[in-house]
Amino acid sequence: MTLATERSASGVSRAGRGVNSTRRALTTAGHRRRAIALFTIPFLALFVLTNVAPLLFAIGQSFFARKSSGLGLTAPETVFVGVDNYARVVTDPDFWGSFGHMFGIAIVQVPVMLGGALVLALLLDSAAARGVRAFRLIYFLPYAIPGLVGAILWSYLYSPTLSPIVDAAANVGVDLDFLAQGTVLLSIGNMITWGWMGYNMLIILSALQSIPREMYEAARLDGASEWQLALRIKLPQVGPALVLTGTLSIIGAIQIFNEAKVLETISDNVNSTFVPTMFVMQAAFQSDDFNYAAAASVVVAIIAGVLSMLYYRLTTRKAQ
Repeated sequence: MTLATERSASGVSRAGRGVNSTRRALTTAGHRRRAIALFTIPFLALFVLTNVAPLLFAIGQSFFARKSSGLGLTAPETVFVGVDNYARVVTDPDFWGSFGHMFGIAIVQVPVMLGGALVLALLLDSAAARGVRAFRLIYFLPYAIPGLVGAILWSYLYSPTLSPIVDAAANVGVDLDFLAQGTVLLSIGNMITWGWMGYNMLIILSALQSIPREMYEAARLDGASEWQLALRIKLPQVGPALVLTGTLSIIGAIQIFNEAKVLETISDNVNSTFVPTMFVMQAAFQSDDFNYAAAASVVVAIIAGVLSMLYYRLTTRKAQ
């Protein structure tokens, strides 16, 4: 009888400890969820206010337009027009002309920038590299300069009357015109490459430095040269970084603004609708048609998303 009672008491004690352990685990999980929420909610609130809310507002405004009734003697009224603004956008030759300029810049600039960033990253990651920190800082400095300031600096170098490069070329009988119709796209692409190559180089270099060094040592023991290491080990391992930098570069190409806007002031070959962002700004602030500008911005965002997705799918499929 006594033995059965002791066993029963022991079972009850173990059950009680199990219940207490479960309660402590649930309490700990609850504290963890509250801590996660405490750190996450401020970011989500800021993200909604600065990204989601403006996007939804622009989409809503794109379905309206301001129109005057009668002879235009009354104040304009905001009326619902459905998809009329979108129909205007997709049939506007200036809109597609701005995308033509953007593609003309990106089709050369993006491969050159990513190729240059890859080469710089491989050089800094090589076994023979010296002063890596100093060179890494030097390559990154152009990105640290505000985009508008950098565009103004390059505008002086491109200006026919102020540029020391143009003067030096003229002294040897070479006529350089960085702002001509056939070269202005390359000039803008050069400005973007100068500003962003170091940024992309750091992303690729971070991917290279995450590769286990044992792989290099094993390859060197097998007689692999630095060139073979770069081609057969490093390049395959930095594929995801190249996908990321390529996607960011495509999105950045569609957002070109500072460079073209600054050159508009010194070149007749750059107009107010030269690139998509300038087209939207012109519609909003010069034509005073915010609803049309909202529709154009939504179309630009859709095109940016589609191009980024296509690039991601193509590059990841090749990697597989």
